[in-house]
Parts: sequence; C-alpha cells; structure tokens
Amino acid sequence: MNTSASAITEKNRLTSSDWQQAALDALSEGGLQNIAIEMIAKGLGVTKGSFYWHFESRDALIQAALELWESQEQEQVFGKLDALPDPQARLTALIALVAEELKAHKIYSELLKAIDHPLVKPVLARVSQRRIDYLTASLRQAGLPRKTAQSRAILVYASYVGFLQLNLQLGTPKLSHAEFEQYVAHLTETLIPSGG
Repeated sequence: MNTSASAITEKNRLTSSDWQQAALDALSEGGLQNIAIEMIAKGLGVTKGSFYWHFESRDALIQAALELWESQEQEQVFGKLDALPDPQARLTALIALVAEELKAHKIYSELLKAIDHPLVKPVLARVSQRRIDYLTASLRQAGLPRKTAQSRAILVYASYVGFLQLNLQLGTPKLSHAEFEQYVAHLTETLIPSGG
C-alpha cells in the first residue's frame, strides 16, 4: 500500500515531459546507452516504478524524448528566426544561434553515433531534411538560383555536421572562445551571400 501511495504521489509530481527532458539530458551526457530508467529515476528523485505511469518501455521514452527534441528545435531555432524578414540576417542569425547551443550540439552528435538505431534514424532524417530545406529556402530568398541554393544549403549543413564530428567525437580542433567566434564569422562570411 505504501509503495502504491508513493508511486501515485510521484506520478502526480512528475509529468511525461519531465521524463522526456531527463532522457534528453542523459543522451547529451553519454549517448543513447545513457538513457537508463533507474539512473534517470534516481536523478529525478523518484522510484523506477514512477516511470511506468508515463511510459511502457525504454523505447517509448526514447521515442518521446526524440519527439521533444524535434519540437524544441522547431520552436527554439526556426521559430525565433521566422520573425526576421531579411534572408541574409536570418541566415546569419541561424549560424550564430546554432553555434551557441552546446547542449544541442551534444545531443545531435550523440544521435549521429546512434544513426543505425531504428528510432534514431527516421528522426535524424526528418531533422536533417527540414534543416536543409530551411537553408535552401532562405538562400533562395537571398537571391541564389535553386540549384545553387540547394548545393549551398548542403555545404552549410555539412560544415555544421563535420565540425561536430571533429570537435565532439574526435576531440579536434580545440578552439578557444575567440577562435571559435572567428571560425563562425568566417563560415558566415564564406557561405552566406551578402546582400546587395
């Protein structure tokens, strides 16, 4: 009885969103294998039984966490930028915004490591396509022809993914804050068409 009452209290205290966010935090700190129900429950200060009020399995939690990550990206990245009518300003702001999101970099990098996981692959495919489409549309609005805009969008995106691979997975290059800011400025100047 006492355990059941405790689980009900924990259920009322935590939401499925709390578990999803905790799973994303675990993912960013140690990859997909770091999404362990007991460890997350301990971090949330609840019993493992609390988990089952919200999810029927670890895979269900992973799926929900990935959906949360997708929706957060949509709101926090693209949602902020849609208010900027000038395409060059939007693209410059996109690069600056993405450059500052260390946790998002870690999550994306960990998901790249797990690309073969059946829950991860479709999410990464959707996110990548949405990012490339957004870049392409913005580059078209900046005046580039369709084919050039598509190629440039892939180049911008590949620069992002490549930098994550070098920095987070291979540990190189180790840039100071000033060097990183210089890299971001160079990337922007090189890949974003200037207005005119």
